[in-house]
Amino acid sequence: MKYRNKAVVASVTGLTLEGMDIMFISFAMSLIVADFQINLTTGGFISSITNIGMLIGGIIFGILADKFGRVRIFTYTIFLFAIGTALTGLATNIEQVYIFRFIAGLGAGGEYGIGMALVAEAWPKNKQGRASSYVSIGAQFGVIIAAVLSSVLLPIFGWRGLFLVGIIPVIFAYFVRRNLQESPEWLAAQKQKPAIQKQGKLKQLFHSPRVALTTIGLAVMATVQIAGYNGLMIWLPTMLQQSQGLSVSSSAIWTISTAVGMITGMLTFGRFIDRFGLKVSYGIFLLASAAAVFMYAYATGSTGVLIGGAIVGFFSNGMFAGYGALISRFYRVDIRSTATNTIFNFGRAVGGLSPILVGFILEHASMSLAMTYLAALYCISFIVMMSLKIDRGKNIHDDEAVVSEVV
Repeated sequence: MKYRNKAVVASVTGLTLEGMDIMFISFAMSLIVADFQINLTTGGFISSITNIGMLIGGIIFGILADKFGRVRIFTYTIFLFAIGTALTGLATNIEQVYIFRFIAGLGAGGEYGIGMALVAEAWPKNKQGRASSYVSIGAQFGVIIAAVLSSVLLPIFGWRGLFLVGIIPVIFAYFVRRNLQESPEWLAAQKQKPAIQKQGKLKQLFHSPRVALTTIGLAVMATVQIAGYNGLMIWLPTMLQQSQGLSVSSSAIWTISTAVGMITGMLTFGRFIDRFGLKVSYGIFLLASAAAVFMYAYATGSTGVLIGGAIVGFFSNGMFAGYGALISRFYRVDIRSTATNTIFNFGRAVGGLSPILVGFILEHASMSLAMTYLAALYCISFIVMMSLKIDRGKNIHDDEAVVSEVV
């Protein structure tokens, strides 16, 4: 198998396991709320504390991966989120759930950016969009696996048994470490040791006004992406159970339908990037996401719910496939993992607060207002994307420029 294919397989599998872990919370949420006798807002904080852990883990492990190697740190992050997930099933109170989810978040936050950096460094620039989409669909495979496991395991073993499945990624980490070598581009960069590496890794994301504005803009877009995704996927199964009278098994079918729409959207979006460029691709999908989410609030009947969910997933999460390629093209190899993890996990931490707000809106207002809030987020991201200066800058290997050419 070619190195670039090995990098994709490892990254896809890692994100699959991460996506499975995140969706366990969605399917187990109602049982956790009932078990610990907490309200919906408190329950939403479980996802938020996970995302805070992702931000911290993303920064720490991103820096370590840029310094010590992608593959070594990648395996450590997988170990960490596997252990945190399994421990969640042993929690005896909500405080312990928060702690164990934070640990899982540390590992998951590091894993994402490192996997994306591996793929970006293994594939040519004119194919990075589709390569990024291949990796991103791993999260949706995880959603489907979580839906299947939840429908089978929850009625028999409860939510605790579901989380104990999270120990499986440890086996995967072992095989990654044995069969995947370090990125050739990273190895070459270590030999060059550009002068700018003497600066702190995080400082390089803000070392000039242009780079700072780019970093902030990308962080805003990542925040919207995660806020929209978490707001939809964490609470929509519960929303549909209440508004449409769906059972846990029926909401699992909805989740699979939405995930299929997301996978199709990601594969489409990756090719959009390679063919039409970043600004056009994101512009189309962001506006379509805002319209689809807003209209979905008025969907009725099982057919409308399933088709509407697939359409929302196609546009709103199809864009997820582009962030690896987007961020990777802006930053040099020696800070790529740090940049990807910091920017995207900042979005996870801030956007991860969305389930708390959505839970509050559902308790005090309506599903329509919650969906209007989510649609507005995509409009904000559209404005930010259109304001980014995407031009032909210096080459990505230029020692003097952090921002690189973006086509």
